[in-house]
Amino acid sequence: MARRRKDQSPSSIKLKQADRSAPTEKTLLQLADERGLFAQAKEREDAIAKKARTTGTPTLRRIRDDDDESDDEAALPPTVERVLETLLWSISLTMLHFTFDVLVQHQYSIDRVVWSKVCVRAGQAFLVFAMLVYALHPHSSSPSLLPGLPSRFQSPLRQSVFFTASVCAGCYLIHITNRYGYMAIMKQAPSIGVLWVWSVIELDLPWAVLSLSGAGAFLWQNGYSIK
Repeated sequence: MARRRKDQSPSSIKLKQADRSAPTEKTLLQLADERGLFAQAKEREDAIAKKARTTGTPTLRRIRDDDDESDDEAALPPTVERVLETLLWSISLTMLHFTFDVLVQHQYSIDRVVWSKVCVRAGQAFLVFAMLVYALHPHSSSPSLLPGLPSRFQSPLRQSVFFTASVCAGCYLIHITNRYGYMAIMKQAPSIGVLWVWSVIELDLPWAVLSLSGAGAFLWQNGYSIK
């Protein structure tokens, strides 16, 4: 028959403070210091570094520095980065142009959408947008929009160009959708719409809001409506 354990309540267990006194025996750090292990390790490290300097063997720090330099060298050149960024922007704007073109065709076209013509117009728009983005979009490899102009004026100049383009494109798009026939709208609206959207995206927030306010004022002043 198993012996029954004596029940101990928490109150019967004696509490005891932890021993916070200093160690009575020598610690490992003290023993290592007495035996000169730290000095030996330092001498060994200096000897390895000296041998590496004489024989040309790379040390750990040099290896890390070489790895950092190789990573920097593996980065793409600024011109290649600019071209890739131009392709990314151009493809995105071309997809937006394709969408606008299909929407306009569905709204105004009596017949079915001719997809071959839509694709041709999208290809033409890609070439135009690629040239515009490469020339106007800010990049580290092309900080100057106008050569010879001081650098502090480059960003305001670029903002003024996009602000003018956004106001003109927005007002003109509102004008042709209210005054021109459906054939003119089908030909011009997709490209003007994408140019308007891109110009607003490139602007800083205060200038973007101001440009949209200008288009809204043009809409209200001429009594136009949004179709």
